[in-house]
Parts: sequence; structure tokens; C-alpha cells
Amino acid sequence: MKAALITCEGTPVASNVKVVNDWNEISPSAGEVVVQTEASALNHLDLWVGMGIPGLDLTFPRVSGSDGCGIVSAVGKGVDEAWLGKRVLLNAAVRQPEPILPDASPVPEDIRMIGEHDNGTNAEYFSAPVENVLDVGSADPVEAAAFGLAHLTAWRMLVTRATLQAGQTVLITGIGGGVALAAFNICKHFGCKTIVTSRHQWKLDKAVELGANETVLDTGEDWSREVRGLTGKRGVDVCVDSVGGPLHFPIIKSLARGGTLVTCGCTAGASPKTDLSRIFWNQLNIVGSTMGDMDEFRSVLSLFKNGMMPVVDSVHEASDAHFAYARLESGEQFGKVVIRWY
Repeated sequence: MKAALITCEGTPVASNVKVVNDWNEISPSAGEVVVQTEASALNHLDLWVGMGIPGLDLTFPRVSGSDGCGIVSAVGKGVDEAWLGKRVLLNAAVRQPEPILPDASPVPEDIRMIGEHDNGTNAEYFSAPVENVLDVGSADPVEAAAFGLAHLTAWRMLVTRATLQAGQTVLITGIGGGVALAAFNICKHFGCKTIVTSRHQWKLDKAVELGANETVLDTGEDWSREVRGLTGKRGVDVCVDSVGGPLHFPIIKSLARGGTLVTCGCTAGASPKTDLSRIFWNQLNIVGSTMGDMDEFRSVLSLFKNGMMPVVDSVHEASDAHFAYARLESGEQFGKVVIRWY
């Protein structure tokens, strides 16, 4: 079958992506479905896989991809044949009875990621436990694939972990990324005021077109005073961040008393400067978040079915998959990068 292979570990990842037509055919194990992929969408996880995730002994070549939408083409033992022919969307976080890396520090959540630990969705077919797919009916597969993991991650960050409330003020860093834009969508749904940051003015302009209330251009200097000025010196109730590194300190300084920073990543560094005195005096909350379970997936997918749409940056044909990886790797995207398979 056709697949976009990451042939070896290294950077730039895009240069190691090769589309082949003779990748291993797959069949469903008990409790699984095989899905004929219509569209897959890239996440930063695809780049981490290509760079070699610390702590995981990844073998190459391999297929990444944790977002996928397509038609169920085969079912394994114990799976109702009524699934055949249904268009489904994947939640790639498969619950495990035991942690994948029990001796790691910190101990990871008991999930196994399709596209990370196992081959993923950037191929003509992928397999998954039937419990990890949901029927999306006649939805556009490109939009569905672009919606999946980013909106699930943002939902868990905001609703489950930060207990988002209507009317709160939310700071979203790095607008243009998939999770940041998904968080923006969810904040609008809750009627929250949004302040977004970016290193690019053109991305801020696009965010305003989408309805962002305020913008902050990140020039590399501390922008917390500007954020506090936009909130009458009060600060923001919640910040959604996946960048980390140099953004952590201005985020801490931008939070209102009792405010919450919820983080799902640290693409710019995992050991930032912080301010412990501000954290305890202002009783701030720093909360970690990863992926989401199927109950959360059903909740956020109901928003998609009722009209919430992802922002799609670009759609690439399968034969041009390396261009999709290059687009994501450039950091110049605004929205999700999607690969179309049929």
C-alpha cells in the first residue's frame, strides 16, 4: 500500500520523508478496525517522531500520523460488521493497562499513541481499536482530520484541566499552530475574551479576522506588561501554551491572581526561567495536560458536528507528503497541514 515513510531519524525531517507504494499491508487484530484513509493531518508529534523521541527506541522506516479520517474497510474479531463502510475519525491515544515506560521520570500516562509508538495514519490504510474511532457520517474528511487531535488536546487543556468558565480572559501563545487555533475556537464557543501572541504580525492579523479580541507581537522581549495593560493591569485568567522555553516567564507575569497556566508541550525548551515568589504569592496554578480520553473526544466532536470548523493551512496530495512535513517544519503555517489520500 502507499505510505509516507520517515526513512531515518534526523533533521530536517521533511528530507527523510519518502512516499512508497509497497509498504506492508495491514489486517485488523481482534477488537480493531482497518480504515481506508481519506485524509490525515500533521502535528508536531510527527516531527518529534522524525527527530527521535527521547526515551523511545524507535525503528525506521516508520509511518507517523496521529490524525486520520476515512472509511472502515475491515473489522477484526469481536467487532460489529455494521462498522464497515462508515466514515470515522481517530483518537490516537489508546489506553493501556500498564504504562509504556514504567521506569521513566516522570512516569508517563498509560496511553499508547498511534503514530508514535505504532505506525500511524500517513498511509492508505491504518488500524485502530474500535473504541478509538467515532462515526462522523458525511463530514468532509479533510476538515475532520484537521479537527481531531488538536481540538481534543485543547478541550482537555481548557475544559478538563483549567476548568474554563464563560467570560474569562484567555491568553493563547503561538497563534497559528493547530492546538492554539483549536483553543481559540473553544474560547470563542465559551464566550471568552482572547489575547493571542505570535512572532509574526501577519498571523496576528489573521487571528483578528477570526475574531481575536487583542493581539501581542512577540519580539523576543518580555511582553507581560502589554498583556496586563490589555486587562486593566489585572492579568489573564488562563493561558494555553505549548511553546515553553522563553515564553514561560512572561506568561507567569501575565496571569491574574489565582490564574492558571495549562501546558501541553515545550517546543522551545523544557527548562525555563520562572518566578516562584509570584507563583505562591498570587496562588497561581501550573497544570500539565496531554491528549484526551474518549469521553472528552465525544464532547469536543459534538462541537464539530454542530459547526465548529478547524483552520486548514494547506492540503497536500499523498504523493507530495514531504512538502506537507516541510510546511509544518517551517513554522510558517496558520492552521492544520493535511495530506489527502483519496
